[in-house]
Amino acid sequence: MVAADETVRRLTEAALALASEQGWRSLTLVDVAKRAGVPLADCYRVVPDKTALLGLLLAETDVFMLRDGAADPSDAPRDRLFDVMMRRFDGLQSRRAGMVAVVRGLPSDPATALRLTPQLARSLSWMLQAAGVSPAGISGLVRIKVLAAVYLCALRAWLDDETADMARTMAALDKALRRAETLARMLPGRRHRRRAPGADGASPA
Repeated sequence: MVAADETVRRLTEAALALASEQGWRSLTLVDVAKRAGVPLADCYRVVPDKTALLGLLLAETDVFMLRDGAADPSDAPRDRLFDVMMRRFDGLQSRRAGMVAVVRGLPSDPATALRLTPQLARSLSWMLQAAGVSPAGISGLVRIKVLAAVYLCALRAWLDDETADMARTMAALDKALRRAETLARMLPGRRHRRRAPGADGASPA
């Protein structure tokens, strides 16, 4: 298990370094294996294609986001979501050059991005759960879709955010969450389902 984890680490670090140097589109797994010092056969077992490589990068970001546990349950739902999502951006920021290159390169590789949709949905589900918001049922699916829009809005801001404290990213995320919360209050039948704040983990997402 240790050897496998070390192989993953070397491959993802090599991939991010190469992406920052030459972009995502021109990156090849042969080049990644060579930079990582990993035999091609071992690289194939871990990342048989670029979708799998991207999946590893996404999973590592998920782990970074979740390593501090769930958000403070005494906070409002929107504040809990803000906290969890900013942890995610902290993870992206720790490897900024490579991750920016990967994200910017995805529009030119739509097939890979599309195949990763289920894993992104899982990441969004974990964001909700870490914030104490249920992703279950029809309401959960709606929350995941809304949260995806919120996340992409903040991600666009992060790509161009050169501030040391990610001030632009935080502002964009806060604005998007407040907008989502306002829209949620306008949903048909919402006024007929009043509950105590936080009673069902209701949130803008």
